[in-house]
Amino acid sequence: MISEPSRPGALKYVLFDVDGTLIDAVDNQRRVWRTWAERYGRDPDEVYQVALRTRPMETFAHVAPDHDPKECLAALHELEDEDVRSGVYAAFDGAAQLLAALPPGRWALVTSNYEHRVRGRFARTGLPVPEVLVDAAAVEEGKPSPVPYLQAASRLGAGPKECLVIEDAPSGVRSGLRAGMTVWGVNAPVAVDGVHRHYGSLREAVCDILDTIDIRASTSGA
Repeated sequence: MISEPSRPGALKYVLFDVDGTLIDAVDNQRRVWRTWAERYGRDPDEVYQVALRTRPMETFAHVAPDHDPKECLAALHELEDEDVRSGVYAAFDGAAQLLAALPPGRWALVTSNYEHRVRGRFARTGLPVPEVLVDAAAVEEGKPSPVPYLQAASRLGAGPKECLVIEDAPSGVRSGLRAGMTVWGVNAPVAVDGVHRHYGSLREAVCDILDTIDIRASTSGA
């Protein structure tokens, strides 16, 4: 962890990653990639380890260079869409309470997934969807580029230093840090390099997030 900037009252917006941060989708992702790997005759464990570190097109280039990457991506999308319809999902403990307490216009989702899948998962877990959702189709550069988080801030009318990023993965943490934002890590046994604060679970972070974000200005008759 690195020292947290001392900016009392400066943080007014929260930008959330989705998978691994608000939605527990690890088993779903592993199952989808296993099915994909078996379809292409690849080792599922090897494919999944590469997929954890790279975007899909980079994964295909590494594990299936002899196949058309567009065909590989279409197959992956088919499996992921089916998983949204039939897979079992759960929101992490504390997610519903936290999102319900944040005023509209003060938070956003920033995901490497696609909006229709996020909406499907949120509908199944009962979580609210915010006004601003930056997905894989919204940006040309995904995490760890700062572009996704900067776009979310811009759409909220926020400056980077007003934003608190909640993440679970190294690529997302780097994205938030490169955007010049405060980044807290959750749902990991050890802190991801660079986070300003680390919490073993989202539940542990809920009160601190709500205490840190000054929501009174938006609820006091503004």
